[in-house]
Amino acid sequence: MIFESVLAERKAELSEKWADLVLQTYPKETQKIWGRQKDRFQNPVGAAIIEATRELFDQMLDWQDAGKIAEGLDTLIRIRSVQDFSPSQAISFVFLLKKLLRDEFFKPMKEDGTLDDLLRFEAKIDNMAMMSFDIYSKGREQIYRLRVDEVKRAQTNLLRKAGMIVDVTVEESTD
Repeated sequence: MIFESVLAERKAELSEKWADLVLQTYPKETQKIWGRQKDRFQNPVGAAIIEATRELFDQMLDWQDAGKIAEGLDTLIRIRSVQDFSPSQAISFVFLLKKLLRDEFFKPMKEDGTLDDLLRFEAKIDNMAMMSFDIYSKGREQIYRLRVDEVKRAQTNLLRKAGMIVDVTVEESTD
């Protein structure tokens, strides 16, 4: 658990670097706007990404409440799933954390023989990736269900307007 202590000491710095990596997955102009403006009212998406990565980093260090981890993942996935990202790109932010930790810690941990601690921690990141895939899939399923329901409503309304469907209301008997 010494590695988690090191991460906890540097969590503000590391979560900010993670947010920067996530922001770098967007087009250059978007990066400039979202990275520069930190105010949640002038930049709600950029602020949400920064806040979600910070909260996820905290939750991952603690790893006590899968529901809270899922909430943090859901925030980022919702943002990314409505943009022009493929499913793999939408959840790639999880693996950006793995890249960040390897960039920061791999070489020194290899030299001092504690690389196993990093690899054990990466298992948490892999679990977050699997959770992300499930959350993304459920979200897409919900979107498709909403679209089907909307098509059904539109067809029913058209048939009703054409006089091909009559609304039947059943009166309750008072016997």
